[in-house]
Amino acid sequence: MSLEDLVRRDRAVVAAGLVGVILLAWLYLLGLGRDMQGMDMVAPMAMAAPWGPGELLAVFGMWAVMMVAMMLPSAAPMILLFATVNRRRAVDQTRPVPVAIFVAGYLVVWAGFSALAALGQSGLQRAALLSGETLTAAPWLGGAFLIAAGLWELTPLKYACLARCQSPLAFIMTEWREGPRGALVMGLRHGVFCVGCCWALMSLLFVAGVMNLLWVAAIAGLVLAQKLLPVGRVASRGAGAALLAWGVLVMTRAL
Repeated sequence: MSLEDLVRRDRAVVAAGLVGVILLAWLYLLGLGRDMQGMDMVAPMAMAAPWGPGELLAVFGMWAVMMVAMMLPSAAPMILLFATVNRRRAVDQTRPVPVAIFVAGYLVVWAGFSALAALGQSGLQRAALLSGETLTAAPWLGGAFLIAAGLWELTPLKYACLARCQSPLAFIMTEWREGPRGALVMGLRHGVFCVGCCWALMSLLFVAGVMNLLWVAAIAGLVLAQKLLPVGRVASRGAGAALLAWGVLVMTRAL
């Protein structure tokens, strides 16, 4: 088998794996949303008392799967390029590094974000700032989230992180490291840039409901547009202005 055949095979296998993982994540969220509508999951997630380890772990799992469903599609070009370069750099009998190591590093960072989000949700519910039925923040707090996200969308740091996410080739050229450990470090660093780019948008899940799947899909679509479309920076600026205006409106009505 020629090198080009191996490259095409690797990309096809990786692409199929990504599609499978993303579909499983969305199917899990759909099932969880159905359970919550049937009130099976609302009671533990709406507790005002401090959560035990079981409740906290369940909410962390929900956030972690949600981040996979929302972020892995926008990371797919980076992962596929890593698979291509990884195969081309393998010479003679040298085995290419498993792409799963790079993906694991990327998802570890988002798992860390998920842990913070779960702790944040616990704190908001203990403070009675999160609706027990819809998992939405109090109106004034939702307005604050919108304004904060809008401001972040307009900062130079947001654009710096977005630029690293928009250009997989530039990332590969400047961040490449050899071996399994290098692949893990690359995945971690790419995850850090993605969190820096998108953490404020993820906080908006508290505005319209943590498990409002239409809202989840809308935010995921915005992330995808910012990272993959040529007008990604324009989309970010437009989103920032719209979020600011929305946040001011919500705050005005709430106060």
